[in-house]
Amino acid sequence: MTQALAPDGVRVRAPGKLNLFFEVGGVHDDGYHDVASAYQAVSLYEDVWASSSDEFTVAISGTVDVSGVPADDRNLAVRAARLVAQRIGYSGGVHLDIVKHVPVAGGMGGGSADAAAALVACDALWGAELGSAELHKLASRLGADVPFAIMGGTAIGTGRGDQLSPALAKGRFDWVLVPSNAGLSTPEVYAHLDELRARPDIAATGAPAVDPAVLQALRAGDPVALAEHTRNDLQIAALSLLPQLREVLELGEESGALAGLVSGSGPTLAFLAVDPESALELQITLSAAGYEALHVHGPVAGARVVT
Repeated sequence: MTQALAPDGVRVRAPGKLNLFFEVGGVHDDGYHDVASAYQAVSLYEDVWASSSDEFTVAISGTVDVSGVPADDRNLAVRAARLVAQRIGYSGGVHLDIVKHVPVAGGMGGGSADAAAALVACDALWGAELGSAELHKLASRLGADVPFAIMGGTAIGTGRGDQLSPALAKGRFDWVLVPSNAGLSTPEVYAHLDELRARPDIAATGAPAVDPAVLQALRAGDPVALAEHTRNDLQIAALSLLPQLREVLELGEESGALAGLVSGSGPTLAFLAVDPESALELQITLSAAGYEALHVHGPVAGARVVT
């Protein structure tokens, strides 16, 4: 293939994610960990426009601080575009315009959403028609969260998080997010967890698995039951690195949240509310206390072409 088939460009929207449950196994010799996660895609999106170009270029803007996002070949979306081109033998390039709304280095998979959007956009732009299975295969080469950003909805992730099985989630779950100005590096959080686990009271125990009670709560569409069983093994490390997050967690839980937890590797905090009205009240309370607070809901669809 040598010619792009959609020269006017393609726009794709991909969601950020929350880890409703995240259990981390012990570290392997290669530095990676087995995990068991319940992912949910939520209504905070990244938008990516792909247009024909002779080279691979990227421009980044958004409603969040994007100063730390690389605008060269280190960008995960550019790597995704190159993978598609390599896969189909396309000799041209692509220009990606990324508009970010998911907090950067916030534990919500924003970079992974960009990569997922780039895969879907380039597939459409170049008329590749690779299909879902092939796009997921390419996504898994880019990072554990990229396949889920394509899938969306609610899913269970095992292995390194990229072995996905769809999970039934009835109804709607409402969340209030509190981003942080300080980002956290995912490798740094995992490394700190390993250090903390040298203490026997929080050492990893056995192979990670999602609590069946979490799956039952999702199937029932029951946020109260979900709140009782949601947890994140990375939270202890994130709070150790950024102790100021504890104060916000306590405020949210005292102000009506069913549960509060660190999202992924953090530092974004996610508060589960019983319904949209309760989420709005919590958002107002946290905003009045001086925090940025965003009301989102899930599950939502994965990366999709927007017309």
